[in-house]
Amino acid sequence: MFSFFKRLRGSKAEETAQAEAAQTPEAQAGDSAPAGSDTRAPSPAAAPAQARQPIAASSPSRSAPATAVAVEAVDIVPPPAPEAAAKQSWLARLKSGLSKTSSSLTSIFVNAKIDDDLYEELETALLMSDAGVEATEFLLETLRQKVRSERLTEAPQVKNALRQLLIDLLKPLEKSLMLGRAQPLVMMIAGVNGAGKTTSIGKLAKHLQRFDQSVLLAAGDTFRAAAREQLAVWGERNNVTVVSQESGDPAAVIFDAVSAARARGIDVLMADTAGRLPTQLHLMDELKKVKRVIGKALDGAPHEVLLVIDANTGQNALAQVKAFDDALGLTGLIVTKLDGTAKGGILAAIARQRPVPVYFIGVGEKVEDLQPFNAEEFTDALLGN
Repeated sequence: MFSFFKRLRGSKAEETAQAEAAQTPEAQAGDSAPAGSDTRAPSPAAAPAQARQPIAASSPSRSAPATAVAVEAVDIVPPPAPEAAAKQSWLARLKSGLSKTSSSLTSIFVNAKIDDDLYEELETALLMSDAGVEATEFLLETLRQKVRSERLTEAPQVKNALRQLLIDLLKPLEKSLMLGRAQPLVMMIAGVNGAGKTTSIGKLAKHLQRFDQSVLLAAGDTFRAAAREQLAVWGERNNVTVVSQESGDPAAVIFDAVSAARARGIDVLMADTAGRLPTQLHLMDELKKVKRVIGKALDGAPHEVLLVIDANTGQNALAQVKAFDDALGLTGLIVTKLDGTAKGGILAAIARQRPVPVYFIGVGEKVEDLQPFNAEEFTDALLGN
């Protein structure tokens, strides 16, 4: 599985080691320096040094001593280059999953004239794809302006214009997950029952392990029957410890898990929280309590608050995003079940009304079926390109 994670570098110890290395003859010799001169352990996701793009980032959550440097160096570690066969397999599954929408959109542009009938058919297709009224109106109005300004006269040209508009709309949803900025990095994962939350946690755990991250899972979903057992199965598959209790308060379970992660030096803690319907306010209040307890267990946590949504639920998924974002302040989404009956247009609705970043999309049950979201790939699958 291939991911677009980023890793934070530049701890004080590393900076000191690098400063000392820079003063040695080997460091000054540049390419002639021996391989053992780098004190950092290589990551399986790491790219060659010349491919990295260092940037600067502040660390407001830590109070650095006066002698420390206030600005840390951050190495952007690109993902490993995917194998061509694996990439094509993933794109084929994505295209197959969105075939229902792509077939209706593609058929509109076959031997079509650029007139009001074309726009009406396109409006219907976009609404049927769960794009929603606001995103549909935005796309159509912008498309009309583009057709006029660029004097497009052929249907394929209009389709290409629509493709670019969709990419521009969805592009802000692309975001990479930054690793290493806290230890443990605490991820609170929410979602309504049936969205594929626990399964996504298991897949993501495997994802993180391939980036040399130690993982601990917290079975905080004490609300749904067999949720703890389901998470335990994923823990066994990935050889990951699951912190759980036979019964009890989910906040207490996750509090214990944070303490355990700190004591064991775990890189990432993923907390499975109970499925909640956003219309049940008392349950949402309990979820807010869980977040507060995590903050008490570790200053600055949770560092990521993710919501898992089922792409098949249409506009209800957008309502979930709004409700959970208002309650918890979401940092990212995992969109599941983009296979078979999924329409896909819901991401356009989210991008237009509540642009929470989409970290991952899923098209099946296998571990490799969970992949980072890419706006261009998604748009091409949506339009059948």
